[in-house]
Amino acid sequence: MNYHRTRPFWATFFLLLASSAALIAQEEGAPALDSGDTAWMLTATVLVLFMTLPGLALFYGGLVRAKNYLSVLMHCFVIACLASVLWVVALYSLAFSDGGKFIGDLQHLGLRGIGSDELNGGTFPETIFVMFQMTFAIITPALVIGAFVERIKFTAVLIFTALWLLVVYTPVCHWVWNSNGWLYDRGVLDLAGGIVVHTTAGVSALIMARMLGPRDGFPKHLHTPHSPGMVMTGAAMLWVGWFGFNAGSQVAANGAAGMTMLVTHIAAAVASLTWMCVEWMKTGKPGLVGIVTGMVAGLATITPASGNVGPMGAVLLGLLAGVICYFACGFIKEKLGIDDSLDVFAVHGVGGIMGSVLVAVFGTAAFGGSGVDDMGSQLTTQLIGVGAVALWSAVATVIIVFIIKAVTGYRVSRDDENEGLDQSAHGEAGYNFD
Repeated sequence: MNYHRTRPFWATFFLLLASSAALIAQEEGAPALDSGDTAWMLTATVLVLFMTLPGLALFYGGLVRAKNYLSVLMHCFVIACLASVLWVVALYSLAFSDGGKFIGDLQHLGLRGIGSDELNGGTFPETIFVMFQMTFAIITPALVIGAFVERIKFTAVLIFTALWLLVVYTPVCHWVWNSNGWLYDRGVLDLAGGIVVHTTAGVSALIMARMLGPRDGFPKHLHTPHSPGMVMTGAAMLWVGWFGFNAGSQVAANGAAGMTMLVTHIAAAVASLTWMCVEWMKTGKPGLVGIVTGMVAGLATITPASGNVGPMGAVLLGLLAGVICYFACGFIKEKLGIDDSLDVFAVHGVGGIMGSVLVAVFGTAAFGGSGVDDMGSQLTTQLIGVGAVALWSAVATVIIVFIIKAVTGYRVSRDDENEGLDQSAHGEAGYNFD
């Protein structure tokens, strides 16, 4: 049967009308829904959430002692829930609405005005962008908990998360990723969070670890991970999820996302091998926990640069991450005497800052990169961005810690610490062999 011969006149009329409207919209440059971009951003959002639950939870959970395993899982899970609610109520609006140079306004309070058909100037619904950015707001404070595991009050975790997201993460997110933000306006490059995520989390983690004090027995008795296999499992989930983190930040299913995914993988692999070799030479044995920690260092380092560097730039960043972050771990604990328990600053902070600065070098055409025409000017811009965010994160974290100390206190008693937070704080055990 010839469909065109039997189609009613009214159906043909409305089909032509819709086609004409679509053509006019395209000619006028109006955004149109793209099913490919929409599908990719849905996938990327799931991948980034997967990084925290269960990826980061298992990675951190395996690194602590068995008696504190559940407490780490609890921290990651409750942060995911709390950050989600706060993001919907006000933080998304403060981060991504117009506002001024330093903070957004409340035009989208409670996600007001954001419906399923709103495209926000892009090619996929803004609801997906809200959810995608929410997963970043979830994982960033969750990274910080690695600095104070095994000794912090659960109430302190809740208060810290809420205040830190409001005072540190949301303003910095607006500064760097909102087109009205003052660092965005200066031309700071940070595709997926070397500054917004890793610098803020790393610096705040170092401050928290210093103010909270070390675990009982530190540094004479450093506790080994209770489950290296769990550490590797969580790290592998982080690696997979990181493709959504970085490539998803291109907010389109295109060639740029493909290159971002490629350089992300290269940097992770090179940093892993580099860390393994350095550790092998230092200790005489290559360790599983070491090689996967190197992977995380490589991913943190490539994150801000992943939209601008080419494959060889990724190799060089991976090499630097594997060496510098490895020695930073020992320097923080042994030289500074700070019990940054799971090396948050040494891995995420140092890696994120390094990648944020070196994008000005490896993002040039000389290294196969793109988007950086004047190395010197861009380097100055990146240093200003990193310095301002690091300073803001440090000062704000100090104030938050004093608030927590005044309201509930932030550290458990020595008896509770010796018993383990699983039992003392949550009344449960991670392993029951009965």
